[in-house]
Amino acid sequence: MTDAMQVDPEYLRQHYASLSDEALLEIDRADLVETAHALYDKEVERRKLHSAGADDDENFESDRKPHREQNAPVWLEEGAEVYSTDIFPGSTGAADADHARDALESAGIPCYLDTSERERPAAQSLPEHTRRWHLIVPGDQSLRAASVLERDIFNQDLDADWRNHLEMLSDKDLREARPQVVFCGLFDRVERVVKAYNDEFSRRGLKPK
Repeated sequence: MTDAMQVDPEYLRQHYASLSDEALLEIDRADLVETAHALYDKEVERRKLHSAGADDDENFESDRKPHREQNAPVWLEEGAEVYSTDIFPGSTGAADADHARDALESAGIPCYLDTSERERPAAQSLPEHTRRWHLIVPGDQSLRAASVLERDIFNQDLDADWRNHLEMLSDKDLREARPQVVFCGLFDRVERVVKAYNDEFSRRGLKPK
């Protein structure tokens, strides 16, 4: 890659994010132009890896271990996946996964982004170099983590879709589109989880705060 080439920063960012740790570390940092250099360093730093051409070359071989081996939390094997997305050049998967991880970390929930090779079903036309990112949390945090992602990410899409739907209704249909009816399953879920919580307090002879 030469300085004369046009560099698309967003493409490069997503391309580096789609690579495995081993493939990322095989890139010779010295061959990159300034823009690619900075994006590459950022991805290496995000994964807490050590690239060729960086300082402390004597430690490079030991730092080439896969990300999971170096930084995996002790609870990972007992963890639960709460979010996953495909990562490939041109996709928004990397940004989406970072957003989901940031939401969990802001809520104080430990989480870990793991990666795997993406198997392509015959009916799907995914790019050849596609990986899948898996956001994993401790097993006992899975319900809360899923709810945090719904609240901070998925509910925003639901809100937008619901508002668009309501705008298209006639006055008559609007009056009939009561949330308790349209989202009866959602309201039922809330009632059930609250009742189950209170029932457990009663079973133990305790009083909720």
